[in-house]
Amino acid sequence: MKPSLFPNRRTFLRNTAATAGSIFLPNLLIGQEGAVKKINVAGIGGAGGKGASDVGISAKGANIVAICDVDRERLKQAQQKYPDAKMFESFREMFEAMGDKIDMVTVSTPDHAHYPAAMEAIKRGKHVCVQKPLVNRIWEANQLHEAAKKKGVKTNMGNQGHTGKGIRFLKQWVSEGIVGNVKEIHVWTNRPIWPQGNEAKAKYINGTVPKIKEKKKGPDGKDIMVDTAEDLFNWEHWLAACPSVPFTDGLHPFAWRGHREYGAGAMGDMGCHLLDGPFWACGLGEPYKMEAECNELTDVSWPKSSHVVFYFKTEKYGEIKLHWYEGSLKPERPAELEADRDWDKIKGGFLLRGDAGVILNTDDYCGSPRLIPGTKMTDFLGGKKPELKLEGSLAEGEPQLELIRAIEQDKICGSNFDYSVPLTKFCLLGNLAIANPGKVINWDAAKQESDNADANKLITRAAYRQGWDYKSI
Repeated sequence: MKPSLFPNRRTFLRNTAATAGSIFLPNLLIGQEGAVKKINVAGIGGAGGKGASDVGISAKGANIVAICDVDRERLKQAQQKYPDAKMFESFREMFEAMGDKIDMVTVSTPDHAHYPAAMEAIKRGKHVCVQKPLVNRIWEANQLHEAAKKKGVKTNMGNQGHTGKGIRFLKQWVSEGIVGNVKEIHVWTNRPIWPQGNEAKAKYINGTVPKIKEKKKGPDGKDIMVDTAEDLFNWEHWLAACPSVPFTDGLHPFAWRGHREYGAGAMGDMGCHLLDGPFWACGLGEPYKMEAECNELTDVSWPKSSHVVFYFKTEKYGEIKLHWYEGSLKPERPAELEADRDWDKIKGGFLLRGDAGVILNTDDYCGSPRLIPGTKMTDFLGGKKPELKLEGSLAEGEPQLELIRAIEQDKICGSNFDYSVPLTKFCLLGNLAIANPGKVINWDAAKQESDNADANKLITRAAYRQGWDYKSI
């Protein structure tokens, strides 16, 4: 029998009810006639970009009943696509108006708003699928995890690679000893592809919220675009739980990733993808030490490039050292790589090196793990097609749909918070080191703090907006 990655909880709950007395387990999916009804989904940050994609994936298996977004132009476009859904600029107002009509929420906002949006949903007992990284502060990750357990909601993170076959083959092969004892891992990405370092700091300046434009006839009779009196988006709602500050140019709709308050840099953007495979396959847990070097770190922006070294003590392999490279930095070409492979063209991936072999993965989502050189992979497979022994995802490549099916089938998603909170914290611990280059940061997992006072300032936010305190949930 294949081991299951999606344990069924019905038997456990049934047995518990028999011994502990009556337990009320409401099932929102069963209608009066006994027919399964579609789940109602609301998309926060769901009107454009990745958020629109997340809502679109959800729509394959659920009703889209509400969309919240601070961008008014995008909301107008979303209304045309989902005419029966209600549109909101504030997720708090959305929940107040439609809380009893929402079963599940997707959160696809900038990183800083993930925490209040997800916590507001969890507080109300809603299942949540949150984009990666779950948050950009370690304290927030721990709070989300605790709240989800208390409320008993189902959860998932939007790291789609975890739903794929590639990561399952990696875990299976590593556990079977394909590389022997794992000793060292190298992970790299070409991100940031948005401004970071000095370029970003130069763009993050006070300005005025842009206006919605409309087409009018110019003096020469030709169409021109002119500003209306209406702001393009709601800046105060964009800030969410962060303190109110003047509007900052250079953030919306994408370059916020490079900002130290609102984003999590290249590590936050790609770490939950690229580190996912090694993290899961090797059982890494939390590092006990990190150190970093970087180029163009500023007081408001993440650096242009970085190299972080993590040190782990694992149950199976003992000491493992993991190197993370971003921007223009990259590991040296592995000696095992075939001579005709162009190393420079591999923009992101990982090398997993053991005492008996090396695995190379050359995409962002752990879709292509292979032994190098290729002859070793051929020998390992023995001329047979690889057989996947681990159970597949409920929705390959689509974590939002995976959560919908997990709710319907009473199963657990692969990147539920028990898994994705530690993975997210792994990335955020890297940022503690990046923010303090040239220093060894020793991490105490039991206390959830380091031995560096400056690094500890990044564990939580310096301040939250009044009335946005969710820690008591």
